Amino acid sequence: MQTHFTGKTWVFGDNIDTDQITPGKYLAFIDAPTLGKYVLEGARADFPKLVKPGDIIVAGRNFGCGSSREHAPLAIKGAGVSVVIAESYARIFFRNAFNVGLPILVCEGIHDAVKEGDELDVNLTTGKVTNKTTGKTLQAEALTDKAIELLEIGGLVPLTRKKLEERKAAGKA
Repeated sequence: MQTHFTGKTWVFGDNIDTDQITPGKYLAFIDAPTLGKYVLEGARADFPKLVKPGDIIVAGRNFGCGSSREHAPLAIKGAGVSVVIAESYARIFFRNAFNVGLPILVCEGIHDAVKEGDELDVNLTTGKVTNKTTGKTLQAEALTDKAIELLEIGGLVPLTRKKLEERKAAGKA
């Protein structure tokens, strides 16, 4: 899995909830590509048509608050967003992002340091976030080796499958 990204930013404010990320009328869908067609429609109606693979979402505090649906990070991943960087996350969204293999970083001060359309260079393993447009660098909380492993394999379900297969191959299942 890639741990270094460069992309154009989309900036959102505080308290972007899961209903804004994936409005309830789309919860019948469970696959990332379909959900990605409607991502953040509740926060910005034109966003699903404008976001491009490799783009980066920057947000303020409490990103992903609201209900515990995995649809929200899955929709972001399905839209091709490479990484989400926010000041803070709702705890359940934070966990669900890793469960579905969506890279996210916590970075104090990111919301005020980035304007929409800025180009960021992001390193998940060091936490270094450089705004290539302004030249300013911020330090996010770097991801642990375990978090990187979970993202590399695509999330919790693929990791569990791998571990079960390994146990079975070793005669322990």
